[in-house]
Amino acid sequence: MDALYLIKIGEILLKLGNRKEFVDRLRSDLNKRLESAGIPRKIEVFPGRYFATVPEERAAETELILSRTPGVNGYARATKTQKTVEAVLAASVEVAGSRIAAGKRSFKAESRRSDKSFPLGSFELSARIGQVVLEAFPESRVDLHRPEFTINAEIRERAYVFGDPEPGLRGLPAGSGGKGLLLLSGGIDSPVAGYMMARRGLALEAVYFHAYPYTSMEAQAKVVSLAKVVASFTGALSLWIVPFTETQLKIKKDAREDLTTLMMRAAMMRAAHLLAVRVGANCLVTGESLGQVSSQTAENLRLTQSLSDFPVLRPLVGMDKEDTILLAKKIGSFDISILPYEDCCVLFSPKHPLLKAKLERERASYEALGLEPLIADALQKAERIVLR
Repeated sequence: MDALYLIKIGEILLKLGNRKEFVDRLRSDLNKRLESAGIPRKIEVFPGRYFATVPEERAAETELILSRTPGVNGYARATKTQKTVEAVLAASVEVAGSRIAAGKRSFKAESRRSDKSFPLGSFELSARIGQVVLEAFPESRVDLHRPEFTINAEIRERAYVFGDPEPGLRGLPAGSGGKGLLLLSGGIDSPVAGYMMARRGLALEAVYFHAYPYTSMEAQAKVVSLAKVVASFTGALSLWIVPFTETQLKIKKDAREDLTTLMMRAAMMRAAHLLAVRVGANCLVTGESLGQVSSQTAENLRLTQSLSDFPVLRPLVGMDKEDTILLAKKIGSFDISILPYEDCCVLFSPKHPLLKAKLERERASYEALGLEPLIADALQKAERIVLR
């Protein structure tokens, strides 16, 4: 027996001349994700809807994938019926029966009739569904405003009946927004930033700057775990681990003490720029939020951004930390992020960091450090881990 899922889309429908590109990209992405999990499938596309047919025993895995695929607004287990009033009503009673068996009582029926040859209009069909469900389950009741469940009927090229859709990520299909390089640390913010940009259709690779032995291998393992969380939304992710110890020791030795964090952030931005060129990305993504720490004042962001001519996307820039934490808990990264393994930024932080950089002056200080050979060597030694 197979399981059929009706997949709803949203923002894709707003596209006009290039809608087909987005439609095809989402179908391709769904195929890739299900294939990578080894799930046999058949995906069909009709106006405004996708349908995925998978083996019943793989239904739970399929639902997890659908819940984490950008571009999917919602999905529901559906029953395909003959396009007759009797068949649609019978399927509606089945849907209601499973909900009532779970203890729910109040319901409403919603119908959409795209095929005008169907003998009942949308309002009439909804009324008939309500009638047969009340007859079959006298303990149930209709509640149009706050129902415990909904019975949906769609009369399209075929007839479908389904319950309340589960929410999807919404947004745009993976890769439709180009490709970015995510600066991933072991903190709370950067995985959330990756998740938010994945929802906007940005394909991602990630880079982590490791300062062994000043940061432990447990800290690196923590970042790999965070990258896996991000990969569950992007579909796949290459994580580049860049050994940055020599670069940071040079900064610690030669930079003015209050500039060490700022110079390190600038060096990371420069390294990320060079790596982005290598992997074909067209933007950088960070978890920076305005004013959250000393390196994230407007003046200091201007300095670090000056080390790359790529757009730097900061989806958290105006967010409160508590809002970011709520999102981190939602996507499953928070408990990993708070594991007690400090990253290099913490270990090399000065007591009194500079808060408001003067661009020309601090840029000259950065150039005087002569970090380019060390950055090039670090990128040459970078390790790539592919996560799916």
